[in-house]
Amino acid sequence: MSDVSIEGLGKSFGSARVLDGVDLRVAAGDLVAILGASGSGKTTLLRLLSGFERADAGRISVGGIALCGPGLHVAPERRQIGYVAQEGALFPHLSVGGNVLFGLPRAQRRDPRRAAAFLEQVGLPGDYVGRAPQELSGGEQQRVALARALAPSPRLVLLDEPFSALDAALRAETRLAVAAALRQAGATALLVTHDQSEALSMGRQVAVLRAGRLVQVATPDRVYRQPADPELAQFVGEAVQLRGVAGGGRVMCALGSLSLAIRVADGDVAIMLRPEQIRIGPPDDTAAVTATVRAVVYYGPDASVSLALIPAGERITARVPGYALPAPGDVVGVRVDGCAMAYPTPAI
Repeated sequence: MSDVSIEGLGKSFGSARVLDGVDLRVAAGDLVAILGASGSGKTTLLRLLSGFERADAGRISVGGIALCGPGLHVAPERRQIGYVAQEGALFPHLSVGGNVLFGLPRAQRRDPRRAAAFLEQVGLPGDYVGRAPQELSGGEQQRVALARALAPSPRLVLLDEPFSALDAALRAETRLAVAAALRQAGATALLVTHDQSEALSMGRQVAVLRAGRLVQVATPDRVYRQPADPELAQFVGEAVQLRGVAGGGRVMCALGSLSLAIRVADGDVAIMLRPEQIRIGPPDDTAAVTATVRAVVYYGPDASVSLALIPAGERITARVPGYALPAPGDVVGVRVDGCAMAYPTPAI
C-alpha cells in the first residue's frame, strides 16, 4: 500500500488551462473518487498520474517516491501504477489468463494457477483462465481488467470511468465486486467518474473537480449534505434552493425557521435542502407550511413531487415513498427534516 501526494499540479493545452493548482492527498489503502463533469480535467489528472502526460507545474509522489516535479518526469512503465480503462481494453488475441498475467515478468506468465488466484480475488471463477475475453460479459471483462491491473502489485490503481459502458444493473453489481477486490488487495486507488451515485457509493473520500480546480474534498456524506457552494449542491444530486435570512444560527425562509448545518454570518442567504428532507402529509394544525401539489413523477420505489408553497407560490420538490403518493391539486402540509445549508451570497 502506498500513499499519494499531489501538490500544485497544473497542466495547459495551448491557451486552455486544464488543471490549476490541484492539491490532493490519498492515504495508503484508500479509494478516492474524483468526481466532475465532462471537461473538468478528470482524465488529464489520471494521465499526469500515470505519466502519459507531462505536468507544467507541481509535484506527484506515490509511496514517498517522487514521480513528477521540476525537472523530473518518471516514465509510465517505471511508475508501478495499474490502469483500468473505460471498457477494460483487454487483448483479444490473449486468453483471460494471458491478459491477467500480461504485466508480470515473462517467466511468471505461464502459471495458470497464478492467473486463477487473481481472478478469484476479483470474484471470478478460476477456470475462466482459458476463455477468450469476448466470451465474457461486460462486467466480467472489467473484473479481468482489474485483475490485470492488480497482478503486478502496483503502488496505485487508477480507474478511468470503468463502469460507464455497462447497463444499470450490471454497473451496480460490478461496482460492488470491484470495491470488494480493491479492499481485499489493500490497494490505494483513484476512481474518476462523472456519476454522482458511483462516487458517493465507492469513495472513502470524494474530490470534486470543476474547471481544473478541486472545489471540495470530503467524505461522501459531507459532500452530499454540506456541499461547498450552491453550484456543487446542484451537481451532486437534486437540490431545493430558496432565499432566506440567517440569524443566530437559524434561517427564516418560506418553509419557516430552520436550523443550519453550518453557521453563517447573519443576513441574506441562499438555502439548500435535499428533496428527501421535504416531508409532506395532511394539512393539519401542526403543519407550519402548506403547499399545492402541481405534479407527480413516479419512479417505483419513490416519486418526485412538485409543490407550490402557499401563499407565495415558491416551487420546491419533495422526494416521497412510492407507496404514498398525493394527487395533483391536493393541498398538503410541508415539514423539513434535518438541517439546511446556507450560503452567504444568494445564487438563485
